Amino acid sequence: MIFAVLAGALSVAAFAPLAWFPLAFVSLAILAALLEQASSARAGFGLGFAWGLGAFGAGVSWLYIALERYGGMNPLLAAFAIFLFCTYLALYPAIAGAIYARWRAGGAARRALLFAAAWLLAEWLRGTLFTGFPWLSIGYTQTPPSPLAGYFAVLGVYGVGGLTAFAAALAAFCAAVPASARKKAAQLFAAPVALIFMTGWGLSRHAWVAPEGEPLAVSLVQPNIEQSLKWDPASFAEVLRVNADLVNVARGEVIVLPETALPTLDWLPKGYLDALTATLVQRGATLLTGAFVQEAGQYRNSAITLGAGGGQRYTKRHLVPFGEYSPPLFGWFYGLANIPMSQQLPGEWAQSPFTLHGRHIAVNICYEDIFGSELISSLPQAGLMLNLSNLAWYGDSHAQPQHLQIARVRAMENGRPMLRATNTGMTALALPDGSVPTVLPAFTRGVLETRVTAYRGSTPYARRGDAPALAGALIILTVLILMRGRRLTPGLS
Repeated sequence: MIFAVLAGALSVAAFAPLAWFPLAFVSLAILAALLEQASSARAGFGLGFAWGLGAFGAGVSWLYIALERYGGMNPLLAAFAIFLFCTYLALYPAIAGAIYARWRAGGAARRALLFAAAWLLAEWLRGTLFTGFPWLSIGYTQTPPSPLAGYFAVLGVYGVGGLTAFAAALAAFCAAVPASARKKAAQLFAAPVALIFMTGWGLSRHAWVAPEGEPLAVSLVQPNIEQSLKWDPASFAEVLRVNADLVNVARGEVIVLPETALPTLDWLPKGYLDALTATLVQRGATLLTGAFVQEAGQYRNSAITLGAGGGQRYTKRHLVPFGEYSPPLFGWFYGLANIPMSQQLPGEWAQSPFTLHGRHIAVNICYEDIFGSELISSLPQAGLMLNLSNLAWYGDSHAQPQHLQIARVRAMENGRPMLRATNTGMTALALPDGSVPTVLPAFTRGVLETRVTAYRGSTPYARRGDAPALAGALIILTVLILMRGRRLTPGLS
Protein backbone atom coordinates (compact mmCIF):
# COMPACT_ATOMS: atom_id res chain seq x y z
CA MET A 1 0.00 0.00 0.00
CA ILE A 2 2.82 2.42 0.79
CA PHE A 3 4.05 2.21 -2.81
CA ALA A 4 0.57 3.12 -4.03
CA VAL A 5 0.45 6.13 -1.69
CA LEU A 6 3.88 7.30 -2.88
CA ALA A 7 2.91 6.79 -6.53
CA GLY A 8 -0.16 8.95 -5.98
CA ALA A 9 1.89 11.70 -4.33
CA LEU A 10 4.37 11.50 -7.22
CA SER A 11 1.61 12.38 -9.68
CA VAL A 12 1.29 15.86 -8.16
CA ALA A 13 4.72 16.79 -9.56
CA ALA A 14 3.27 16.22 -13.03
CA PHE A 15 0.86 19.13 -12.48
CA ALA A 16 1.81 22.80 -12.33
CA PRO A 17 3.91 24.41 -10.99
CA LEU A 18 6.51 21.68 -11.62
CA ALA A 19 4.61 20.33 -14.63
CA TRP A 20 6.91 17.32 -15.16
CA PHE A 21 4.28 15.66 -17.34
CA PRO A 22 6.15 12.32 -17.84
CA LEU A 23 5.67 11.65 -14.11
CA ALA A 24 1.95 11.16 -14.77
CA PHE A 25 2.84 8.10 -16.84
CA VAL A 26 5.26 6.87 -14.18
CA SER A 27 2.69 7.28 -11.40
CA LEU A 28 -0.08 5.44 -13.23
CA ALA A 29 2.33 2.76 -14.45
CA ILE A 30 3.27 1.99 -10.84
CA LEU A 31 -0.41 1.77 -9.89
CA ALA A 32 -1.15 -0.50 -12.86
CA ALA A 33 1.78 -2.77 -11.94
CA LEU A 34 0.55 -2.99 -8.36
CA LEU A 35 -2.97 -3.80 -9.53
CA GLU A 36 -1.60 -6.72 -11.52
CA GLN A 37 -0.84 -8.35 -8.17
CA ALA A 38 -4.31 -7.68 -6.74
CA SER A 39 -6.04 -10.97 -6.04
CA SER A 40 -9.55 -9.54 -5.78
CA ALA A 41 -11.70 -6.50 -6.43
CA ARG A 42 -11.32 -5.62 -2.76
CA ALA A 43 -7.54 -5.62 -3.06
CA GLY A 44 -7.77 -3.50 -6.20
CA PHE A 45 -10.06 -1.06 -4.39
CA GLY A 46 -7.52 -0.74 -1.58
CA LEU A 47 -4.64 -0.02 -3.97
CA GLY A 48 -6.63 2.59 -5.88
CA PHE A 49 -7.73 4.15 -2.61
CA ALA A 50 -4.15 4.35 -1.36
CA TRP A 51 -3.06 5.96 -4.63
CA GLY A 52 -5.87 8.50 -4.27
CA LEU A 53 -4.93 9.38 -0.69
CA GLY A 54 -1.39 10.10 -1.83
CA ALA A 55 -2.47 12.14 -4.84
CA PHE A 56 -5.15 14.26 -3.21
CA GLY A 57 -3.42 14.55 0.14
CA ALA A 58 -0.41 16.07 -1.60
CA GLY A 59 -2.35 17.86 -4.33
CA VAL A 60 -5.24 19.71 -2.65
CA SER A 61 -3.99 20.12 0.90
CA TRP A 62 -3.99 23.87 0.24
CA LEU A 63 -7.71 23.78 1.07
CA TYR A 64 -6.57 23.68 4.69
CA ILE A 65 -5.48 27.33 4.39
CA ALA A 66 -9.03 28.45 3.56
CA LEU A 67 -10.53 26.62 6.52
CA GLU A 68 -7.94 27.36 9.20
CA ARG A 69 -6.41 30.73 8.29
CA TYR A 70 -9.41 32.50 6.78
CA GLY A 71 -12.34 30.35 7.93
CA GLY A 72 -11.31 30.42 11.59
CA MET A 73 -11.63 26.66 12.03
CA ASN A 74 -9.69 24.87 14.75
CA PRO A 75 -6.42 23.58 13.17
CA LEU A 76 -7.07 19.97 14.12
CA LEU A 77 -10.63 20.13 12.86
CA ALA A 78 -9.48 21.77 9.64
CA ALA A 79 -6.88 19.06 9.08
CA PHE A 80 -9.46 16.37 9.79
CA ALA A 81 -11.96 17.97 7.39
CA ILE A 82 -9.36 17.99 4.60
CA PHE A 83 -8.48 14.37 5.38
CA LEU A 84 -12.15 13.39 5.08
CA PHE A 85 -12.41 15.25 1.78
CA CYS A 86 -9.31 13.52 0.39
CA THR A 87 -10.74 10.21 1.61
CA TYR A 88 -13.88 10.89 -0.41
CA LEU A 89 -11.89 11.83 -3.53
CA ALA A 90 -9.79 8.68 -3.17
CA LEU A 91 -12.91 6.55 -3.62
CA TYR A 92 -12.86 7.22 -7.37
CA PRO A 93 -9.42 5.79 -8.20
CA ALA A 94 -10.43 3.02 -5.77
CA ILE A 95 -13.43 2.23 -7.98
CA ALA A 96 -11.16 2.13 -11.03
CA GLY A 97 -8.80 -0.22 -9.20
CA ALA A 98 -11.63 -2.53 -8.17
CA ILE A 99 -13.00 -2.69 -11.71
CA TYR A 100 -9.60 -3.52 -13.10
CA ALA A 101 -8.79 -6.19 -10.51
CA ARG A 102 -12.19 -7.84 -10.97
CA TRP A 103 -12.32 -7.91 -14.78
CA ARG A 104 -8.72 -8.07 -16.01
CA ALA A 105 -8.01 -10.76 -18.55
CA GLY A 106 -6.20 -11.31 -21.80
CA GLY A 107 -3.02 -9.79 -23.09
CA ALA A 108 -1.22 -6.58 -22.17
CA ALA A 109 -3.03 -4.42 -24.71
CA ARG A 110 -6.44 -5.64 -23.57
CA ARG A 111 -5.63 -5.11 -19.94
CA ALA A 112 -4.27 -1.62 -20.65
CA LEU A 113 -7.53 -0.75 -22.41
CA LEU A 114 -9.50 -1.97 -19.40
CA PHE A 115 -7.37 0.10 -17.04
CA ALA A 116 -7.74 3.22 -19.21
CA ALA A 117 -11.51 2.87 -19.62
CA ALA A 118 -12.05 2.34 -15.90
CA TRP A 119 -9.79 5.29 -15.10
CA LEU A 120 -11.56 7.65 -17.51
CA LEU A 121 -15.02 6.78 -16.23
CA ALA A 122 -13.95 7.08 -12.59
CA GLU A 123 -12.49 10.54 -13.20
CA TRP A 124 -15.65 11.63 -15.00
CA LEU A 125 -17.73 10.44 -12.04
CA ARG A 126 -15.52 12.41 -9.65
CA GLY A 127 -16.10 15.50 -11.77
CA THR A 128 -19.86 14.97 -11.90
CA LEU A 129 -21.35 13.38 -8.77
CA PHE A 130 -22.43 15.67 -5.91
CA THR A 131 -21.74 18.73 -8.15
CA GLY A 132 -18.28 17.34 -8.96
CA PHE A 133 -14.67 18.12 -8.13
CA PRO A 134 -12.51 17.38 -11.21
CA TRP A 135 -9.44 19.20 -9.89
CA LEU A 136 -6.28 17.13 -10.51
CA SER A 137 -7.82 15.06 -13.29
CA ILE A 138 -4.74 13.39 -14.72
CA GLY A 139 -5.29 14.83 -18.20
CA TYR A 140 -4.37 18.32 -16.95
CA THR A 141 -0.75 17.17 -16.68
CA GLN A 142 -0.52 16.89 -20.48
CA THR A 143 -0.46 20.59 -21.37
CA PRO A 144 2.26 21.57 -23.87
CA PRO A 145 4.93 20.37 -24.42
CA SER A 146 3.26 16.98 -23.93
CA PRO A 147 2.59 15.22 -27.25
CA LEU A 148 -0.92 14.44 -25.99
CA ALA A 149 -1.89 18.14 -25.83
CA GLY A 150 -3.36 18.02 -29.34
CA TYR A 151 -6.15 15.73 -28.12
CA PHE A 152 -7.68 18.36 -25.83
CA ALA A 153 -9.54 19.96 -28.74
CA VAL A 154 -11.01 16.57 -29.69
CA LEU A 155 -11.49 14.49 -26.53
CA GLY A 156 -11.22 16.97 -23.65
CA VAL A 157 -9.39 16.48 -20.39
CA TYR A 158 -11.03 13.13 -19.59
CA GLY A 159 -10.13 11.69 -22.96
CA VAL A 160 -6.53 12.85 -22.56
CA GLY A 161 -6.51 11.26 -19.11
CA GLY A 162 -7.68 7.99 -20.63
CA LEU A 163 -4.89 8.04 -23.22
CA THR A 164 -2.37 8.78 -20.47
CA ALA A 165 -3.66 5.83 -18.44
CA PHE A 166 -3.52 3.50 -21.46
CA ALA A 167 0.09 4.37 -22.34
CA ALA A 168 1.16 4.08 -18.69
CA ALA A 169 -0.53 0.72 -18.14
CA LEU A 170 0.76 -0.72 -21.42
CA ALA A 171 4.30 0.26 -20.44
CA ALA A 172 3.90 -1.40 -17.04
CA PHE A 173 2.46 -4.62 -18.43
CA CYS A 174 5.01 -4.93 -21.24
CA ALA A 175 7.89 -4.30 -18.84
CA ALA A 176 6.73 -7.16 -16.62
CA VAL A 177 7.05 -9.94 -19.22
CA PRO A 178 9.80 -12.58 -19.06
CA ALA A 179 13.14 -11.74 -20.67
CA SER A 180 12.44 -14.13 -23.53
CA ALA A 181 9.43 -12.06 -24.60
CA ARG A 182 10.95 -8.59 -24.19
CA LYS A 183 11.42 -7.97 -27.92
CA LYS A 184 7.81 -8.78 -28.71
CA ALA A 185 6.70 -6.70 -25.73
CA ALA A 186 8.72 -3.72 -26.91
CA GLN A 187 7.12 -3.93 -30.34
CA LEU A 188 3.66 -4.22 -28.82
CA PHE A 189 4.27 -1.13 -26.69
CA ALA A 190 6.02 1.00 -29.30
CA ALA A 191 3.49 0.75 -32.12
CA PRO A 192 0.29 2.01 -30.40
CA VAL A 193 2.06 4.52 -28.16
CA ALA A 194 4.01 5.98 -31.08
CA LEU A 195 0.75 6.24 -33.04
CA ILE A 196 -0.99 7.99 -30.14
CA PHE A 197 1.85 10.46 -29.64
CA MET A 198 2.31 11.20 -33.35
CA THR A 199 -1.43 11.73 -33.82
CA GLY A 200 -1.46 14.08 -30.84
CA TRP A 201 1.43 16.02 -32.34
CA GLY A 202 -0.42 16.28 -35.63
CA LEU A 203 -3.67 17.37 -34.00
CA SER A 204 -1.86 20.15 -32.13
CA ARG A 205 -0.93 21.63 -35.50
CA HIS A 206 -4.40 21.46 -36.98
CA ALA A 207 -6.25 24.80 -37.08
CA TRP A 208 -9.73 24.01 -35.74
CA VAL A 209 -10.45 27.72 -35.22
CA ALA A 210 -9.22 31.01 -36.65
CA PRO A 211 -8.75 34.55 -35.33
CA GLU A 212 -11.40 37.06 -36.29
CA GLY A 213 -11.30 40.87 -36.32
CA GLU A 214 -8.89 43.32 -34.76
CA PRO A 215 -7.23 42.73 -31.38
CA LEU A 216 -9.04 44.04 -28.31
CA ALA A 217 -7.04 45.99 -25.73
CA VAL A 218 -7.72 44.44 -22.32
CA SER A 219 -6.42 45.49 -18.90
CA LEU A 220 -6.45 42.68 -16.35
CA VAL A 221 -6.24 44.13 -12.84
CA GLN A 222 -4.61 42.26 -9.95
CA PRO A 223 -5.31 44.24 -6.74
CA ASN A 224 -3.45 41.81 -4.43
CA ILE A 225 -5.78 42.41 -1.49
CA GLU A 226 -5.15 40.14 1.51
CA GLN A 227 -8.22 37.95 2.06
CA SER A 228 -8.56 38.97 5.72
CA LEU A 229 -8.89 42.62 4.65
CA LYS A 230 -11.70 42.13 2.14
CA TRP A 231 -14.28 41.74 4.90
CA ASP A 232 -12.73 44.10 7.44
CA PRO A 233 -14.90 47.26 7.67
CA ALA A 234 -11.86 49.26 8.76
CA SER A 235 -10.08 48.34 5.51
CA PHE A 236 -13.02 48.77 3.15
CA ALA A 237 -12.18 52.34 2.12
CA GLU A 238 -8.60 51.33 1.33
CA VAL A 239 -9.77 48.36 -0.76
CA LEU A 240 -12.03 50.66 -2.79
CA ARG A 241 -9.22 53.19 -3.25
CA VAL A 242 -6.81 50.53 -4.53
CA ASN A 243 -9.36 49.26 -7.04
CA ALA A 244 -10.21 52.75 -8.28
CA ASP A 245 -6.54 53.74 -8.62
CA LEU A 246 -5.76 50.64 -10.67
CA VAL A 247 -8.78 51.19 -12.92
CA ASN A 248 -7.73 54.79 -13.50
CA VAL A 249 -4.23 53.82 -14.65
CA ALA A 250 -5.44 50.96 -16.87
CA ARG A 251 -5.28 51.68 -20.60
CA GLY A 252 -7.49 49.00 -22.14
CA GLU A 253 -10.82 49.26 -23.91
CA VAL A 254 -12.01 46.61 -21.45
CA ILE A 255 -10.74 46.77 -17.87
CA VAL A 256 -11.32 43.76 -15.65
CA LEU A 257 -11.34 43.56 -11.86
CA PRO A 258 -11.36 40.07 -10.31
CA GLU A 259 -14.03 38.08 -8.50
CA THR A 260 -15.73 40.05 -5.68
CA ALA A 261 -13.36 42.98 -6.13
CA LEU A 262 -16.34 44.96 -4.82
CA PRO A 263 -17.32 42.76 -1.85
CA THR A 264 -20.94 43.93 -2.03
CA LEU A 265 -22.63 46.82 -3.80
CA ASP A 266 -24.63 47.54 -0.63
CA TRP A 267 -21.52 48.79 1.17
CA LEU A 268 -20.29 51.20 -1.48
CA PRO A 269 -20.16 54.87 -0.49
CA LYS A 270 -22.52 57.17 -2.34
CA GLY A 271 -21.11 58.32 -5.66
CA TYR A 272 -18.35 55.68 -5.90
CA LEU A 273 -19.81 53.84 -8.89
CA ASP A 274 -20.96 57.10 -10.50
CA ALA A 275 -17.44 58.50 -10.40
CA LEU A 276 -15.97 55.32 -11.89
CA THR A 277 -18.64 55.23 -14.58
CA ALA A 278 -18.10 58.86 -15.57
CA THR A 279 -14.36 58.30 -16.01
CA LEU A 280 -14.95 55.17 -18.08
CA VAL A 281 -17.51 56.80 -20.35
CA GLN A 282 -15.18 59.72 -20.96
CA ARG A 283 -12.46 57.30 -22.09
CA GLY A 284 -14.83 55.06 -24.07
CA ALA A 285 -13.83 52.12 -21.88
CA THR A 286 -15.78 49.39 -20.09
CA LEU A 287 -15.14 48.09 -16.59
CA LEU A 288 -16.05 44.49 -15.87
CA THR A 289 -15.86 43.72 -12.16
CA GLY A 290 -16.80 41.00 -9.75
CA ALA A 291 -19.29 41.97 -7.05
CA PHE A 292 -21.82 40.46 -4.70
CA VAL A 293 -25.33 41.57 -5.71
CA GLN A 294 -28.18 41.33 -3.23
CA GLU A 295 -31.57 40.00 -4.28
CA ALA A 296 -34.45 39.34 -1.90
CA GLY A 297 -32.13 39.26 1.09
CA GLN A 298 -29.65 36.82 -0.47
CA TYR A 299 -26.48 37.39 -2.45
CA ARG A 300 -25.29 36.29 -5.85
CA ASN A 301 -21.65 36.14 -6.94
CA SER A 302 -21.77 38.21 -10.11
CA ALA A 303 -19.80 40.04 -12.76
CA ILE A 304 -21.20 43.42 -13.81
CA THR A 305 -20.19 46.04 -16.36
CA LEU A 306 -19.88 49.81 -16.02
CA GLY A 307 -19.05 52.52 -18.53
CA ALA A 308 -19.30 52.25 -22.31
CA GLY A 309 -20.64 48.68 -22.22
CA GLY A 310 -22.43 49.01 -18.90
CA GLY A 311 -25.58 47.30 -17.72
CA GLN A 312 -24.60 43.68 -18.37
CA ARG A 313 -24.39 40.99 -15.75
CA TYR A 314 -23.34 37.38 -15.32
CA THR A 315 -24.04 35.40 -12.14
CA LYS A 316 -22.05 32.37 -11.07
CA ARG A 317 -23.98 29.20 -11.87
CA HIS A 318 -21.87 26.44 -10.31
CA LEU A 319 -21.39 27.23 -6.63
CA VAL A 320 -18.77 25.71 -4.33
CA PRO A 321 -20.20 23.33 -1.71
CA PHE A 322 -19.37 24.40 1.88
CA GLY A 323 -17.85 27.66 0.61
CA GLU A 324 -20.81 29.23 -1.21
CA TYR A 325 -23.74 27.08 -0.15
CA SER A 326 -24.49 24.34 2.36
CA PRO A 327 -25.35 20.89 0.97
CA PRO A 328 -28.36 19.23 2.65
CA LEU A 329 -27.66 17.98 6.19
CA PHE A 330 -24.38 19.92 6.43
CA GLY A 331 -25.58 23.15 8.04
CA TRP A 332 -23.60 22.25 11.17
CA PHE A 333 -20.38 22.83 9.22
CA TYR A 334 -20.84 26.59 9.45
CA GLY A 335 -20.83 26.37 13.21
CA LEU A 336 -17.20 25.28 12.94
CA ALA A 337 -16.03 27.85 10.37
CA ASN A 338 -16.68 31.51 9.66
CA ILE A 339 -16.94 31.89 5.89
CA PRO A 340 -18.42 35.17 4.58
CA MET A 341 -21.18 34.97 1.97
CA SER A 342 -21.53 31.21 2.44
CA GLN A 343 -25.21 31.01 1.50
CA GLN A 344 -25.46 32.29 -2.05
CA LEU A 345 -27.97 31.90 -4.84
CA PRO A 346 -26.79 30.44 -8.16
CA GLY A 347 -27.38 32.18 -11.45
CA GLU A 348 -29.61 30.90 -14.22
CA TRP A 349 -28.07 28.27 -16.45
CA ALA A 350 -28.83 30.10 -19.72
CA GLN A 351 -26.92 33.39 -19.62
CA SER A 352 -25.78 35.19 -22.74
CA PRO A 353 -22.16 36.21 -23.29
CA PHE A 354 -21.29 39.85 -22.72
CA THR A 355 -21.08 42.07 -25.81
CA LEU A 356 -18.20 44.50 -25.32
CA HIS A 357 -16.71 46.67 -28.04
CA GLY A 358 -18.04 44.42 -30.76
CA ARG A 359 -16.83 41.14 -29.21
CA HIS A 360 -18.80 38.42 -27.47
CA ILE A 361 -17.12 37.38 -24.21
CA ALA A 362 -18.16 34.32 -22.19
CA VAL A 363 -17.62 35.04 -18.50
CA ASN A 364 -17.10 32.42 -15.82
CA ILE A 365 -16.26 32.90 -12.15
CA CYS A 366 -13.56 31.14 -10.12
CA TYR A 367 -13.72 27.37 -10.17
CA GLU A 368 -16.49 27.26 -12.78
CA ASP A 369 -13.73 26.87 -15.36
CA ILE A 370 -12.79 23.42 -14.04
CA PHE A 371 -16.03 22.10 -15.58
CA GLY A 372 -15.16 22.03 -19.25
CA SER A 373 -18.50 20.69 -20.48
CA GLU A 374 -20.32 23.59 -18.82
CA LEU A 375 -18.35 26.29 -20.63
CA ILE A 376 -19.29 25.14 -24.12
CA SER A 377 -22.84 26.45 -23.72
CA SER A 378 -21.62 29.92 -24.75
CA LEU A 379 -19.94 28.64 -27.92
CA PRO A 380 -19.55 29.26 -30.79
CA GLN A 381 -21.16 32.68 -30.21
CA ALA A 382 -18.44 33.87 -27.83
CA GLY A 383 -15.05 34.58 -29.38
CA LEU A 384 -13.29 35.07 -26.03
CA MET A 385 -13.53 33.57 -22.54
CA LEU A 386 -12.89 35.44 -19.30
CA ASN A 387 -12.41 34.01 -15.82
CA LEU A 388 -12.65 36.13 -12.66
CA SER A 389 -11.08 34.49 -9.61
CA ASN A 390 -10.01 35.18 -6.05
CA LEU A 391 -7.52 32.55 -4.89
CA ALA A 392 -6.37 34.63 -1.93
CA TRP A 393 -8.29 32.07 0.14
CA TYR A 394 -5.49 29.56 -0.50
CA GLY A 395 -2.43 31.68 0.22
CA ASP A 396 0.87 31.05 -1.53
CA SER A 397 0.11 27.48 -2.61
CA HIS A 398 -0.10 25.27 -5.68
CA ALA A 399 -3.73 26.32 -6.18
CA GLN A 400 -2.70 29.28 -8.34
CA PRO A 401 -0.47 27.52 -10.91
CA GLN A 402 -2.80 24.52 -10.96
CA HIS A 403 -5.72 26.82 -11.80
CA LEU A 404 -3.77 28.50 -14.60
CA GLN A 405 -2.98 25.07 -16.04
CA ILE A 406 -6.71 24.32 -16.01
CA ALA A 407 -7.34 27.57 -17.90
CA ARG A 408 -4.82 26.48 -20.54
CA VAL A 409 -6.77 23.26 -21.05
CA ARG A 410 -10.07 25.13 -21.37
CA ALA A 411 -8.52 27.38 -24.04
CA MET A 412 -7.34 24.33 -26.01
CA GLU A 413 -10.61 22.42 -25.62
CA ASN A 414 -12.75 25.31 -26.80
CA GLY A 415 -10.45 27.03 -29.26
CA ARG A 416 -10.85 30.35 -27.47
CA PRO A 417 -8.39 32.58 -25.59
CA MET A 418 -8.96 32.52 -21.84
CA LEU A 419 -8.36 35.82 -20.04
CA ARG A 420 -7.86 35.59 -16.28
CA ALA A 421 -8.25 38.46 -13.81
CA THR A 422 -7.39 37.36 -10.28
CA ASN A 423 -6.94 39.02 -6.89
CA THR A 424 -3.51 37.61 -5.98
CA GLY A 425 -2.58 35.51 -9.04
CA MET A 426 -2.25 34.14 -11.57
CA THR A 427 -3.53 36.93 -13.81
CA ALA A 428 -2.77 35.83 -17.35
CA LEU A 429 -3.78 35.19 -20.95
CA ALA A 430 -3.95 31.59 -22.22
CA LEU A 431 -4.23 31.04 -25.97
CA PRO A 432 -5.95 28.21 -27.89
CA ASP A 433 -2.61 26.48 -28.46
CA GLY A 434 -2.11 26.25 -24.69
CA SER A 435 0.59 28.90 -24.51
CA VAL A 436 0.63 31.67 -21.92
CA PRO A 437 2.25 34.69 -23.59
CA THR A 438 1.80 37.04 -20.66
CA VAL A 439 1.24 36.66 -16.91
CA LEU A 440 1.60 38.87 -13.84
CA PRO A 441 3.78 37.60 -10.98
CA ALA A 442 1.66 36.30 -8.14
CA PHE A 443 1.21 38.45 -5.03
CA THR A 444 2.03 41.67 -6.82
CA ARG A 445 -0.26 44.62 -7.40
CA GLY A 446 -0.56 45.78 -10.96
CA VAL A 447 -2.32 45.77 -14.31
CA LEU A 448 -1.59 43.29 -17.09
CA GLU A 449 -2.01 45.13 -20.37
CA THR A 450 -2.60 42.81 -23.30
CA ARG A 451 -4.17 42.69 -26.74
CA VAL A 452 -6.21 39.63 -27.61
CA THR A 453 -7.98 38.56 -30.78
CA ALA A 454 -11.35 36.83 -30.73
CA TYR A 455 -11.66 33.46 -32.48
CA ARG A 456 -14.37 31.91 -34.65
CA GLY A 457 -15.15 28.29 -35.46
CA SER A 458 -15.55 25.25 -33.23
CA THR A 459 -13.34 22.44 -32.02
CA PRO A 460 -14.77 18.91 -31.94
CA TYR A 461 -14.85 19.17 -28.15
CA ALA A 462 -16.82 22.42 -28.24
CA ARG A 463 -19.43 20.70 -30.42
CA ARG A 464 -19.76 17.39 -28.59
CA GLY A 465 -18.23 17.85 -25.14
CA ASP A 466 -17.22 14.75 -23.20
CA ALA A 467 -19.68 12.44 -24.99
CA PRO A 468 -17.20 10.81 -27.45
CA ALA A 469 -14.63 10.03 -24.73
CA LEU A 470 -17.28 8.68 -22.36
CA ALA A 471 -18.96 6.62 -25.07
CA GLY A 472 -15.64 5.14 -26.12
CA ALA A 473 -14.73 4.21 -22.54
CA LEU A 474 -18.15 2.66 -21.90
CA ILE A 475 -17.97 0.60 -25.10
CA ILE A 476 -14.45 -0.62 -24.30
CA LEU A 477 -15.39 -1.47 -20.73
CA THR A 478 -18.56 -3.32 -21.76
CA VAL A 479 -16.84 -5.33 -24.49
CA LEU A 480 -13.92 -6.32 -22.27
CA ILE A 481 -16.19 -7.35 -19.41
CA LEU A 482 -18.19 -9.52 -21.79
CA MET A 483 -14.97 -11.03 -23.13
CA ARG A 484 -13.81 -11.73 -19.60
CA GLY A 485 -16.00 -14.81 -19.62
CA ARG A 486 -13.51 -16.43 -21.95
CA ARG A 487 -10.92 -16.28 -19.10
CA LEU A 488 -7.94 -15.92 -21.39
CA THR A 489 -4.51 -16.40 -19.87
CA PRO A 490 -2.67 -13.05 -19.58
CA GLY A 491 -0.10 -12.66 -22.31
CA LEU A 492 1.01 -10.18 -24.90
CA SER A 493 -1.75 -10.35 -27.49
